[in-house]
Amino acid sequence: MMYSPSTNPIDHVAIAVYSIEDSASHFELLSDQVCSPAEILESQGVRVAFVGSVELLEPLSSDTTVGRFLEARGQSLHHIAYRTDDIAAELSRLAAEGVQLIDKKPRPGANGHLVAFVHPKSTGGILIELVQHAD
Repeated sequence: MMYSPSTNPIDHVAIAVYSIEDSASHFELLSDQVCSPAEILESQGVRVAFVGSVELLEPLSSDTTVGRFLEARGQSLHHIAYRTDDIAAELSRLAAEGVQLIDKKPRPGANGHLVAFVHPKSTGGILIELVQHAD
């Protein structure tokens, strides 16, 4: 079964980059927005910053998920994130529909939000993140 989150709006798209500082100016120019301060997510092995609705992911080392992604694919789209008001209920719904989940429970993400990932095998090859805002 293919996962299609039609009722959840897109929250952001994430780009894997070698350096937030080196990449931010391109996205600032395109969006006319300023890059947020970088945040370290030790548990995910990344530094993250946002330029509008574009999340820049910089690996903390080459042996992290994003580090391996960059080695294999270079700088490119990493995932698409959909916003949900109840991430636990959304994960339960998807699991009941047979969607393969990477995260069966939400975990802390950037900006204090809760996040969970859906396996690309259930999404036509695209990594999908679900995001529940902290506010």
